[in-house]
Amino acid sequence: MGFPRKFLSLLYVSLCSITILGGSFTSFTTAADSTNLVFKGCADQNFQDPTGVYLQNLKTLLSALVSQASQKSFSSASSGADPYAITGLFQCRGDLTIPQCYTCVSRIPGMSDTLCGKAVAARIQLIGCYLSYEIVGFKQVPGTEFLYKVCGSSRASGTEFKSRRDAAFSVAENGVKSGGNSLFYAGQYQSVYVLGQCEGDLGTSDCGDCVKSAFETAKNDCADSVSGQVYLHKCYISYSYYSNGVPAISSPPGTGTGTRQSTQRTVAIAVGGVAALGFIIVCLMFLKSVFKKRRSKH
Repeated sequence: MGFPRKFLSLLYVSLCSITILGGSFTSFTTAADSTNLVFKGCADQNFQDPTGVYLQNLKTLLSALVSQASQKSFSSASSGADPYAITGLFQCRGDLTIPQCYTCVSRIPGMSDTLCGKAVAARIQLIGCYLSYEIVGFKQVPGTEFLYKVCGSSRASGTEFKSRRDAAFSVAENGVKSGGNSLFYAGQYQSVYVLGQCEGDLGTSDCGDCVKSAFETAKNDCADSVSGQVYLHKCYISYSYYSNGVPAISSPPGTGTGTRQSTQRTVAIAVGGVAALGFIIVCLMFLKSVFKKRRSKH
Protein backbone atom coordinates (compact mmCIF):
# COMPACT_ATOMS: atom_id res chain seq x y z
CA MET A 1 0.00 0.00 0.00
CA GLY A 2 1.42 3.42 -0.96
CA PHE A 3 1.97 6.32 1.41
CA PRO A 4 -0.86 8.90 1.54
CA ARG A 5 -0.15 11.95 -0.61
CA LYS A 6 -0.36 14.29 2.42
CA PHE A 7 2.23 12.26 4.34
CA LEU A 8 4.65 12.29 1.39
CA SER A 9 4.26 16.04 1.01
CA LEU A 10 5.06 16.55 4.70
CA LEU A 11 8.04 14.22 4.41
CA TYR A 12 9.40 16.22 1.49
CA VAL A 13 8.97 19.54 3.31
CA SER A 14 10.66 18.18 6.46
CA LEU A 15 13.67 16.70 4.65
CA CYS A 16 14.27 19.75 2.52
CA SER A 17 13.85 22.08 5.52
CA ILE A 18 16.59 20.19 7.37
CA THR A 19 18.92 20.59 4.40
CA ILE A 20 18.29 24.31 4.03
CA LEU A 21 18.60 25.01 7.75
CA GLY A 22 21.84 23.05 7.87
CA GLY A 23 23.30 25.18 5.09
CA SER A 24 22.24 28.39 6.84
CA PHE A 25 23.86 27.28 10.09
CA THR A 26 27.18 26.63 8.34
CA SER A 27 27.23 30.08 6.77
CA PHE A 28 26.31 31.76 10.06
CA THR A 29 29.16 30.00 11.89
CA THR A 30 31.82 31.23 9.49
CA ALA A 31 30.44 34.78 9.50
CA ALA A 32 30.70 34.92 13.30
CA ASP A 33 34.48 34.41 13.41
CA SER A 34 35.27 38.11 13.83
CA THR A 35 33.33 38.22 17.12
CA ASN A 36 35.42 35.56 18.87
CA LEU A 37 37.15 36.75 22.05
CA VAL A 38 40.94 37.22 21.93
CA PHE A 39 41.57 38.67 25.39
CA LYS A 40 40.12 40.88 28.11
CA GLY A 41 41.79 43.54 30.23
CA CYS A 42 39.95 44.58 33.41
CA ALA A 43 41.09 47.13 36.01
CA ASP A 44 41.52 45.82 39.55
CA GLN A 45 39.40 48.67 40.97
CA ASN A 46 35.60 48.64 40.82
CA PHE A 47 33.19 51.57 40.76
CA GLN A 48 32.48 53.01 44.20
CA ASP A 49 29.00 53.91 43.12
CA PRO A 50 26.26 53.77 45.77
CA THR A 51 24.04 56.12 43.72
CA GLY A 52 24.50 54.22 40.44
CA VAL A 53 25.71 57.31 38.52
CA TYR A 54 28.86 55.63 37.16
CA LEU A 55 27.01 52.57 35.93
CA GLN A 56 24.35 54.69 34.23
CA ASN A 57 27.05 56.78 32.52
CA LEU A 58 28.81 53.58 31.42
CA LYS A 59 25.59 52.20 30.00
CA THR A 60 24.99 55.44 28.09
CA LEU A 61 28.58 55.44 26.78
CA LEU A 62 28.47 51.85 25.52
CA SER A 63 25.13 52.46 23.84
CA ALA A 64 26.54 55.53 22.06
CA LEU A 65 29.63 53.64 20.86
CA VAL A 66 27.55 50.77 19.48
CA SER A 67 25.33 53.26 17.67
CA GLN A 68 28.36 54.98 16.11
CA ALA A 69 29.67 51.61 14.92
CA SER A 70 26.75 51.52 12.48
CA GLN A 71 28.34 54.49 10.68
CA LYS A 72 32.13 54.26 11.04
CA SER A 73 34.94 51.87 11.95
CA PHE A 74 36.48 54.00 14.70
CA SER A 75 35.03 56.48 17.16
CA SER A 76 35.46 57.79 20.69
CA ALA A 77 32.90 59.25 23.08
CA SER A 78 32.36 60.35 26.68
CA SER A 79 29.44 60.23 29.06
CA GLY A 80 28.64 62.14 32.24
CA ALA A 81 30.28 65.11 33.95
CA ASP A 82 33.19 65.21 36.40
CA PRO A 83 33.78 63.52 38.72
CA TYR A 84 31.64 60.75 37.21
CA ALA A 85 32.69 61.10 33.58
CA ILE A 86 33.67 58.01 31.56
CA THR A 87 35.41 57.96 28.17
CA GLY A 88 35.66 55.14 25.68
CA LEU A 89 36.33 54.14 22.08
CA PHE A 90 36.00 51.28 19.62
CA GLN A 91 38.15 50.24 16.68
CA CYS A 92 37.23 47.78 13.94
CA ARG A 93 39.72 45.96 11.74
CA GLY A 94 40.34 47.87 8.54
CA ASP A 95 38.97 45.22 6.20
CA LEU A 96 35.58 44.87 7.89
CA THR A 97 32.52 46.44 6.30
CA ILE A 98 30.42 48.82 8.39
CA PRO A 99 27.69 46.20 8.97
CA GLN A 100 30.37 43.71 10.06
CA CYS A 101 31.88 46.36 12.32
CA TYR A 102 28.52 47.04 13.93
CA THR A 103 27.90 43.32 14.50
CA CYS A 104 31.31 42.97 16.14
CA VAL A 105 31.07 46.03 18.41
CA SER A 106 27.48 45.33 19.43
CA ARG A 107 28.61 42.04 21.02
CA ILE A 108 31.02 43.73 23.42
CA PRO A 109 28.82 45.51 26.02
CA GLY A 110 27.27 42.25 27.17
CA MET A 111 30.64 40.53 27.19
CA SER A 112 32.21 43.40 29.14
CA ASP A 113 29.58 43.14 31.85
CA THR A 114 30.19 39.39 32.16
CA LEU A 115 33.99 39.49 31.95
CA CYS A 116 34.84 42.70 33.82
CA GLY A 117 31.76 43.50 35.90
CA LYS A 118 32.04 46.92 37.56
CA ALA A 119 35.71 47.55 36.71
CA VAL A 120 36.55 51.27 36.37
CA ALA A 121 38.42 50.54 33.12
CA ALA A 122 38.30 47.68 30.64
CA ARG A 123 39.28 46.56 27.15
CA ILE A 124 37.56 43.69 25.36
CA GLN A 125 39.45 42.53 22.26
CA LEU A 126 37.66 40.42 19.68
CA ILE A 127 39.20 39.18 16.45
CA GLY A 128 37.54 41.88 14.36
CA CYS A 129 37.24 44.77 16.82
CA TYR A 130 37.85 46.04 20.32
CA LEU A 131 36.20 48.44 22.73
CA SER A 132 37.72 50.13 25.77
CA TYR A 133 36.50 52.52 28.44
CA GLU A 134 37.88 54.19 31.56
CA ILE A 135 36.87 56.70 34.18
CA VAL A 136 38.31 60.19 33.70
CA GLY A 137 41.61 60.46 35.55
CA PHE A 138 42.49 56.78 35.16
CA LYS A 139 46.24 56.17 34.79
CA GLN A 140 47.38 56.62 31.20
CA VAL A 141 49.93 54.33 29.52
CA PRO A 142 52.12 54.79 26.41
CA GLY A 143 50.73 53.73 23.04
CA THR A 144 53.37 51.01 22.82
CA GLU A 145 52.48 49.48 26.21
CA PHE A 146 52.40 45.69 25.85
CA LEU A 147 48.99 44.05 26.40
CA TYR A 148 48.91 40.52 25.02
CA LYS A 149 50.63 38.11 22.65
CA VAL A 150 50.16 34.67 21.11
CA CYS A 151 53.04 32.75 19.50
CA GLY A 152 52.32 29.74 17.31
CA SER A 153 53.57 26.35 18.45
CA SER A 154 54.99 25.40 15.03
CA ARG A 155 58.59 26.41 14.38
CA ALA A 156 60.65 27.21 11.30
CA SER A 157 64.34 26.47 10.90
CA GLY A 158 66.98 28.26 8.86
CA THR A 159 67.62 31.88 7.98
CA GLU A 160 65.17 32.01 5.07
CA PHE A 161 62.13 32.23 7.36
CA LYS A 162 63.54 35.07 9.44
CA SER A 163 64.68 37.09 6.44
CA ARG A 164 61.26 36.78 4.77
CA ARG A 165 59.44 37.53 8.02
CA ASP A 166 61.53 40.63 8.71
CA ALA A 167 61.04 41.89 5.15
CA ALA A 168 57.28 41.37 5.48
CA PHE A 169 57.30 43.29 8.75
CA SER A 170 59.03 46.20 7.02
CA VAL A 171 56.44 46.17 4.22
CA ALA A 172 53.58 46.24 6.74
CA GLU A 173 55.22 49.05 8.74
CA ASN A 174 55.33 51.19 5.61
CA GLY A 175 51.84 50.01 4.63
CA VAL A 176 50.10 51.35 7.73
CA LYS A 177 51.74 54.73 7.16
CA SER A 178 50.40 54.95 3.61
CA GLY A 179 47.03 53.41 4.39
CA GLY A 180 45.30 56.78 4.77
CA ASN A 181 42.72 57.21 7.51
CA SER A 182 42.35 53.46 8.06
CA LEU A 183 45.89 53.05 9.50
CA PHE A 184 45.57 49.43 8.38
CA TYR A 185 47.60 47.08 6.23
CA ALA A 186 47.12 43.42 5.31
CA GLY A 187 49.01 41.59 2.60
CA GLN A 188 51.67 39.06 1.78
CA TYR A 189 55.37 39.17 1.07
CA GLN A 190 56.80 36.02 -0.43
CA SER A 191 55.63 33.31 2.00
CA VAL A 192 54.49 35.58 4.84
CA TYR A 193 50.99 36.94 5.39
CA VAL A 194 51.13 40.00 7.63
CA LEU A 195 48.71 42.50 9.16
CA GLY A 196 49.04 45.76 11.05
CA GLN A 197 46.29 47.91 12.59
CA CYS A 198 46.52 51.15 14.61
CA GLU A 199 43.96 52.97 16.67
CA GLY A 200 42.15 55.59 14.64
CA ASP A 201 43.37 58.61 16.63
CA LEU A 202 47.07 57.99 15.90
CA GLY A 203 49.03 59.95 13.33
CA THR A 204 50.67 57.97 10.53
CA SER A 205 54.17 58.40 11.98
CA ASP A 206 53.09 57.29 15.47
CA CYS A 207 51.23 54.38 13.88
CA GLY A 208 54.38 53.26 12.09
CA ASP A 209 56.38 53.49 15.32
CA CYS A 210 53.76 51.50 17.23
CA VAL A 211 53.58 48.74 14.63
CA LYS A 212 57.38 48.61 14.46
CA SER A 213 57.49 48.13 18.23
CA ALA A 214 54.92 45.32 17.98
CA PHE A 215 56.95 43.59 15.28
CA GLU A 216 60.09 43.87 17.41
CA THR A 217 58.19 42.21 20.25
CA ALA A 218 57.12 39.44 17.90
CA LYS A 219 60.70 38.87 16.76
CA ASN A 220 62.03 38.75 20.32
CA ASP A 221 59.23 36.83 22.03
CA CYS A 222 57.98 34.56 19.25
CA ALA A 223 61.46 33.93 17.82
CA ASP A 224 61.14 31.17 15.19
CA SER A 225 57.38 30.60 15.59
CA VAL A 226 55.76 30.53 12.17
CA SER A 227 52.84 32.66 13.38
CA GLY A 228 52.10 35.21 16.04
CA GLN A 229 49.93 38.08 17.24
CA VAL A 230 51.06 41.00 19.40
CA TYR A 231 48.70 43.57 20.93
CA LEU A 232 49.98 46.89 22.21
CA HIS A 233 47.88 49.68 23.71
CA LYS A 234 47.45 51.57 20.41
CA CYS A 235 48.10 48.92 17.75
CA TYR A 236 48.36 45.23 17.00
CA ILE A 237 50.01 42.96 14.44
CA SER A 238 49.61 39.42 13.16
CA TYR A 239 51.70 37.23 10.86
CA SER A 240 51.70 33.70 9.43
CA TYR A 241 54.46 31.99 7.45
CA TYR A 242 53.77 29.28 4.85
CA SER A 243 56.77 27.36 3.54
CA ASN A 244 54.88 26.42 0.36
CA GLY A 245 53.53 29.92 -0.24
CA VAL A 246 50.49 31.80 1.05
CA PRO A 247 47.26 30.08 -0.12
CA ALA A 248 45.13 32.02 -2.57
CA ILE A 249 42.12 32.29 -0.25
CA SER A 250 42.93 33.93 3.05
CA SER A 251 41.09 33.84 6.34
CA PRO A 252 40.12 37.11 8.01
CA PRO A 253 43.42 38.81 8.94
CA GLY A 254 44.27 38.62 12.58
CA THR A 255 42.34 35.45 13.29
CA GLY A 256 45.50 33.56 14.04
CA THR A 257 44.07 30.52 12.23
CA GLY A 258 46.07 31.12 9.08
CA THR A 259 44.85 31.22 5.51
CA ARG A 260 44.88 27.51 4.79
CA GLN A 261 42.15 26.77 7.35
CA SER A 262 39.82 29.29 5.71
CA THR A 263 40.43 27.67 2.33
CA GLN A 264 39.40 24.31 3.73
CA ARG A 265 36.31 25.88 5.33
CA THR A 266 35.29 27.50 2.04
CA VAL A 267 35.67 24.21 0.16
CA ALA A 268 33.62 22.43 2.84
CA ILE A 269 30.80 24.96 2.47
CA ALA A 270 30.85 24.58 -1.32
CA VAL A 271 30.76 20.79 -1.10
CA GLY A 272 27.97 21.00 1.47
CA GLY A 273 25.97 23.24 -0.86
CA VAL A 274 26.35 20.79 -3.76
CA ALA A 275 25.37 17.89 -1.51
CA ALA A 276 22.28 19.80 -0.33
CA LEU A 277 21.23 20.50 -3.91
CA GLY A 278 21.73 16.87 -4.83
CA PHE A 279 19.65 15.77 -1.87
CA ILE A 280 16.77 18.03 -2.89
CA ILE A 281 16.87 16.61 -6.42
CA VAL A 282 16.73 13.06 -5.02
CA CYS A 283 13.71 14.08 -2.91
CA LEU A 284 11.91 15.38 -5.99
CA MET A 285 12.74 12.33 -8.11
CA PHE A 286 11.57 9.99 -5.35
CA LEU A 287 8.26 11.80 -4.92
CA LYS A 288 7.70 11.95 -8.67
CA SER A 289 8.26 8.20 -8.93
CA VAL A 290 5.86 7.44 -6.07
CA PHE A 291 3.10 9.68 -7.43
CA LYS A 292 3.52 8.20 -10.91
CA LYS A 293 3.10 4.64 -9.57
CA ARG A 294 0.02 5.65 -7.62
CA ARG A 295 -1.57 7.19 -10.75
CA SER A 296 -0.78 4.09 -12.85
CA LYS A 297 -2.57 1.85 -10.32
CA HIS A 298 -5.64 3.98 -10.64
